[in-house]
Amino acid sequence: MQTTMRKNKKEWVVSLGLLFGAGFLGLLVPVAAPLVKGGPIVPGDVAWMLTATALVLLMTPGLSFFYGGMVQRKNVISTLLQSFIAMGVVSLLWILVGFSLSFGKSIGGFVGNPLDFFMFRHVGSFTHPDLAPTIPLALFAMFQLKFAIITPALITGSFAERVRFASYIIFISLFSLLIYAPIAHWTWHPQGFLRQWGVLDFAGGTVVHMSAGFAALAGALALGRRKIHLASATTRPANIPFVLLGLGMLWFGWFGFNSGSALAANELAVLAFINTNTASAAAMLAWMFYDAVRGRRPSALGAAIGAVVGLVAITPACGFVTVGQSIVIGIAASIISNLVAHWRSKSQLDDTLDVFPCHGVGGIVGMIATGLFAEKVGLIHGDPTLFIRHLLAIVIVGAYSFGGSYILYKLTDFLVSLRVRPEQEEAGLDISQHAESY
Repeated sequence: MQTTMRKNKKEWVVSLGLLFGAGFLGLLVPVAAPLVKGGPIVPGDVAWMLTATALVLLMTPGLSFFYGGMVQRKNVISTLLQSFIAMGVVSLLWILVGFSLSFGKSIGGFVGNPLDFFMFRHVGSFTHPDLAPTIPLALFAMFQLKFAIITPALITGSFAERVRFASYIIFISLFSLLIYAPIAHWTWHPQGFLRQWGVLDFAGGTVVHMSAGFAALAGALALGRRKIHLASATTRPANIPFVLLGLGMLWFGWFGFNSGSALAANELAVLAFINTNTASAAAMLAWMFYDAVRGRRPSALGAAIGAVVGLVAITPACGFVTVGQSIVIGIAASIISNLVAHWRSKSQLDDTLDVFPCHGVGGIVGMIATGLFAEKVGLIHGDPTLFIRHLLAIVIVGAYSFGGSYILYKLTDFLVSLRVRPEQEEAGLDISQHAESY
């Protein structure tokens, strides 16, 4: 008992020390980032972006219910908490240095200067000519924070039911700073090298979904298979109504996720809004009908997963394609993800909640579709340049997220054991990690 208590104390000293110890640097490091101000604030844009920011934050609790309803009953609370705790950990890291790494002055197109906005210095009520031309830079930073929060939360579905909670906190801290922030800079910063290539990612096909999907694939491999998966035993989802509740919250919040990425209350936001709803609707129906064609019963779980896949796939394209094309994107992504999920279920890969088939594959399909259909510059308009660059971006982001995340899992495991002990897995993470039960 004393040995176990000493190990637990070490875990929390390491995990919380990394977070809170770094915070004190904000009192010690002088920062002299130049103040770059843009034009006047547009009140309507501010009102919309405040709303969109709140909508995106709602997606993380929605994700917690979506995932929590799918796992075994003995792991519901731990699964819910893994999403909620990201709201705390990533928020502090974003203030500390995450926003600087993502949107500070570009260092070679690969990462932002970590001192530019360190501890949110110079992130205030004024606009920024490149990042936030009509809204306060602080509002832009908080909107982007919500993307940074949900990305590591998405990964949790791949290693659900077997990860140690303290290790999870260490991993998401490292992932947020070393994987998410650079990819966000590459893609969304005006001087990011993918942005300079002309790569189009309206709201996070690469930054959020592909980075999370490939990190999830690495996580499933790094943590290994659950005992129940090794035994080829079947489990029942704990609470299907939780899944549907989570879907509703995700779908609702996704309007802020996609339409908010217009960064203004304008016609582009309206187009993204329409495409978001349409692609999700098409994907939900496609998943159910495809299941029926394959001899399966249409299910609430399948409908929910299909709808989320449609939301994922339209995310990079929603501001660049027509409504009719959004239907094609939703249907294609739904069927492809369904096939990959079915293949995964027959393999030895234990991606508990099919994060890679849904988010990784859905993000890939969305990025390919953007390169194919994007207005005036897509492949169907006769110029292959954008399409080829999107294929290269998929390879680069996928390799970086998978390889980098796998290294971070191993580093985390070196610091603190990544996986719970067999008896803790058997008892369930709710009891073994949190002394609570559902």
